[in-house]
Amino acid sequence: MKKFKSASLFALLTLLCSVASYSQESETKVVDEVVAQVNDGVITLSRVNREVKDAIDSLVQQGKSKEEATKMIEEKRGELIANMINEELLLQKGKELGVEQDVEASINQRFVQIMKEQNMKTLDDLYKAMQAQGVDPQEIRDNWRRQAMRDAVVRRDVQQKLYWLPTGPDLKTYYEAHKSKFTTPETVTLSEIFLSFAGRNPATVREKAKQIVAQLRAGGDFSKAVADNSDRPDAAKTNGKVDTFSVKDLDPKFAKAIEGVKVGGYTDPIESDDVGVDILRIDERTAPSNDSKFDENAVRMAMMQEAFPAAQKKYMAQLREDGYVKINDTYRPLVSPILFAEERSEKPTTDKDKKDKP
Repeated sequence: MKKFKSASLFALLTLLCSVASYSQESETKVVDEVVAQVNDGVITLSRVNREVKDAIDSLVQQGKSKEEATKMIEEKRGELIANMINEELLLQKGKELGVEQDVEASINQRFVQIMKEQNMKTLDDLYKAMQAQGVDPQEIRDNWRRQAMRDAVVRRDVQQKLYWLPTGPDLKTYYEAHKSKFTTPETVTLSEIFLSFAGRNPATVREKAKQIVAQLRAGGDFSKAVADNSDRPDAAKTNGKVDTFSVKDLDPKFAKAIEGVKVGGYTDPIESDDVGVDILRIDERTAPSNDSKFDENAVRMAMMQEAFPAAQKKYMAQLREDGYVKINDTYRPLVSPILFAEERSEKPTTDKDKKDKP
């Protein structure tokens, strides 16, 4: 009964898209169609095309030519649609699990944090500043929501279960077989000066960051530089103090920036996407040790990370198996071999198995 209703819905939604396109033809020629139905949700061609355009624009920003970027993304259109279907399944599962409220709270908190970092009094001020730079706050919120929903579902239904799965003897056995993983890593303690792009010309911010680094390396007062320049809230009170980190866990761009920088030294300016520029001071370094130590959390985390890729694939395959995924005949040859590759490799090859789902 469920599949019958879903199939009927797919036909209805396809018809509605066609009717909507036809009714608007006198004003603007809008062509849209249902690329895939995922349970009671749909993925439309216009949505796919937006994702394609965003991916192309991203590659162009990274230095690719428009032609090269377009070719690269078009060759992966099937993979992109498959990823969108998987995302839709995770978003629907998130609603089923009731994680929406926590997700919204985390997004609101994230906006408030940025507002404080930019020394703004209200969220409206932040939104206006974002819009002035051509950034749509609602679009950012939607992107964060999708990412947070996906992460929440995977964390709850996959990672947490993997984390608690091993028994005490399992942990001890794994530790004894992988002692080299549990040695004391190299750590670094950092302080920073953060310069935001918000409401400013990025080129001016970059130049200012270079000048600050030059002044500090010439013997300038770090505390004064923090108080005068950092856009972090309460930077003057904290003196720019960040935290102590394991070097291997740092974001690669930060790990590379601190290579060879001695205690008391400063990194070159480090640009963080479209957010701003960081200048890091190395406050302390500890050398790695070859002595291993049993730590239950560390062992559980290592075992979870090792098992996670296979477990995530199995989880997504189960979501697809339990749900209803109907791919438009036009796009099925592009998408099905990618989307159902895992299921096909694990099941016997029969005439029935050779058919795309459903």
